[in-house]
Amino acid sequence: MGAVHTLTLGDVLGEHRRGRPLDIAAVDGDVRLTYPELDERVNRLANALAADGVGPGERVLWLGQNSFRVLELLLASARLGAIFCPANWRQSADELAYILNDLTPKVVVWEESEATEKAREQVPLDARWVKSAEEYESYLGGGGADEPSAEVSGDTPVLAMYTAAFDGRPNAALLSHDALIAHSVSLQHMRQMENGFTFLDCGPLFHVGTMMFCLATFQIGGKNVFTPAYEPKEVCRLIEAERCTQAFLFGPMIDGLVTANSEGTYDLSSLHFVSHNPEWDAMITVDSSPWCASKMGGYGQTEVGGMLTFLGLGIGGAGYAGRPSPLVHVRILDASGDEVTPGEVGEISARGHSIFSGYFNRPELNAAKSAGGWHHTGDLGRREADGTITFIGPKLRMIKSANENIYPAEVERAVKAHAAVADAAVIGVPDERFGQTAKAIVVLKEGAAATEEDIIEHVRGEIASYKKPKYVEFVAAIPKKGYTPDYDALDESYGGGAYPGA
Repeated sequence: MGAVHTLTLGDVLGEHRRGRPLDIAAVDGDVRLTYPELDERVNRLANALAADGVGPGERVLWLGQNSFRVLELLLASARLGAIFCPANWRQSADELAYILNDLTPKVVVWEESEATEKAREQVPLDARWVKSAEEYESYLGGGGADEPSAEVSGDTPVLAMYTAAFDGRPNAALLSHDALIAHSVSLQHMRQMENGFTFLDCGPLFHVGTMMFCLATFQIGGKNVFTPAYEPKEVCRLIEAERCTQAFLFGPMIDGLVTANSEGTYDLSSLHFVSHNPEWDAMITVDSSPWCASKMGGYGQTEVGGMLTFLGLGIGGAGYAGRPSPLVHVRILDASGDEVTPGEVGEISARGHSIFSGYFNRPELNAAKSAGGWHHTGDLGRREADGTITFIGPKLRMIKSANENIYPAEVERAVKAHAAVADAAVIGVPDERFGQTAKAIVVLKEGAAATEEDIIEHVRGEIASYKKPKYVEFVAAIPKKGYTPDYDALDESYGGGAYPGA
């Protein structure tokens, strides 16, 4: 009877092929695919991957910008019981080499970049490398059109997303078919998605914030419009041309669209979105769904599929993270794993349908994160008297710059790799545009010399550019608590602040 209750992403696509034979599934430049066309391409791609040894549990890696191929690769992996990973294309060669070593994919589909080519040279993998565009099309075309016969269950991991660089290196969170479908249903409810919903994938698809809307749109049988990266005028053009309902946007991105459309060249009225300022509100249709009315508020992380709580379920409540998704339940736990009373701070912990399956190849970390049968998020929160939840901040300090999470340990590792650096610590400082940015506190080796620009440029070469410190301050010593930096003392001395939840 188990098969009667199974629903996978591949099954969803098969249902859309039958139920939506005329509907557009994906748009990317000149590419326009109906659901039947997408279904056939996914089958061909899956069979081509299978011929290269991709089967249950094997990994497929994408190294490139946004593309309809990301959705195709995910769905092809889904039909094989395999795991697909869209990696952060903005990373350095060293970071990409780490992912290649860690994930050991059977197939890598890539777009040309200097960092990727260097990473490939550093890590000789027994893998098939398929270059995007022409080679990819030839590769896909070589696969048969019949649907693969692999039996895949809903609890099978299908998507890996690198996150949680707590110790200076990221971990791949594994999300199952069940988890992704459950999260999509919750998001569809909160966003009040209806027939004809069209999502513009202009945020990075290696980020759960874009991926969760891409998948919710796919699941409801809507249209995903892909653009390689955010470019204001092109985003405006696509919103008008494809009548997009939603897009991945936040404050600075919205400001860029307002500037790009200051003369009213583009009709953005199809976009049902969050109120931002009078100029923006006049261009779009301000949406009244719980998701938009709450300004897309709540608490989430990659490990829960996106959002764990929604402010839209607690508008007007005391807790500004709202209440949990209908398909999960949340407890605030102390260090012993016991639930704390309302008003007390503890670790946000959760169970439910959208929770991840653990990190790839991290047994010890997985045991700790799931201790007592709860997913321990690593974040602090409080249950208010009215039942709503307040997010306090990470147990391990984190910097939030625009919509990106930056872990000090990761930046510190990069700073310390500079030949002139003896010790370093990284704090977050307020930033007028992005909310917060990184500042490095650096101790130089005796007799060594380096400038602020030297350190920043060095870090840019070690990790993704957006993680580099904006400021560097040279000091004689880093204050410590035991063996670790005393971050509170550093904040007080060097202007730290504006941390998430503060």
